Amino acid sequence: MIPQLAPRELAAWRVDPTREPPLVVDVREPWETGICRIEGSRCVPLAQLPGAAAELPRERDIVLVCHHGQRSMYAGVWLRNAGFGRVHNLRGGIAAWASDVEPGMARY
Repeated sequence: MIPQLAPRELAAWRVDPTREPPLVVDVREPWETGICRIEGSRCVPLAQLPGAAAELPRERDIVLVCHHGQRSMYAGVWLRNAGFGRVHNLRGGIAAWASDVEPGMARY
């Protein structure tokens, strides 16, 4: 099972000076990230993940994001099976992030 992070947990982690911030990978399509995205996240659409995996750091925590958390969960399982050990899923996706962390964020 891929560990689940609540949006507020991810927000706190990103600003915690005692921890290396995770790499946030958004697996939504470019048209979706054009509407809203977590600042500093990297867009790697789910279909492109196998080809981009070699560019992702294995020694760093990766938090995966999608619209509601389902695609990012699939991405997390794929990465885990590919040997990435430090993979997390943002529970509820960007929709939950917008509700809990950035209420002014555009939604779709």
